[in-house]
Amino acid sequence: MAAFATSLSLSISGVIMIVRQLQEAEKSNRRIVSPDGNWESTRMLLKEDGMGYSFHVTTIYAGADFRMHYQNHLESVYCVSGEGEVETLDDGKKYAITPGTLYNLNLHDKHILRAFKELKLVCVFNPPLNGTEVHNAEGAYELDADTITE
Repeated sequence: MAAFATSLSLSISGVIMIVRQLQEAEKSNRRIVSPDGNWESTRMLLKEDGMGYSFHVTTIYAGADFRMHYQNHLESVYCVSGEGEVETLDDGKKYAITPGTLYNLNLHDKHILRAFKELKLVCVFNPPLNGTEVHNAEGAYELDADTITE
């Protein structure tokens, strides 16, 4: 993969700002493709960036249907495009996912995400991901994944 350069801007106060371009990040090791090929995620911000959360642009391919349970993380998900649904397993409720929808897994909710059409999602994780995480057998991300190095 191509090297990924982070642009930094120096403000008058001396604080450095992180600036990244999605198109460049997609060409780098920040683009993670699931082993089963059902999704890919470009990790724009990670633990090493020191923001206290990670920020991802994720594509879920049409027809994907998978069970997840983020035992170690809280997640907020905003739908940019596509069509799908998220089902909470504890109560069986289904929620439509369309552009403009935000859903939050604030209780480490067991859930199923289904993509009827390709979904483009913006995801925020707390605590932040290290970078190389993919879902384990329980549908969670481990806390000790390898850190992406630039």
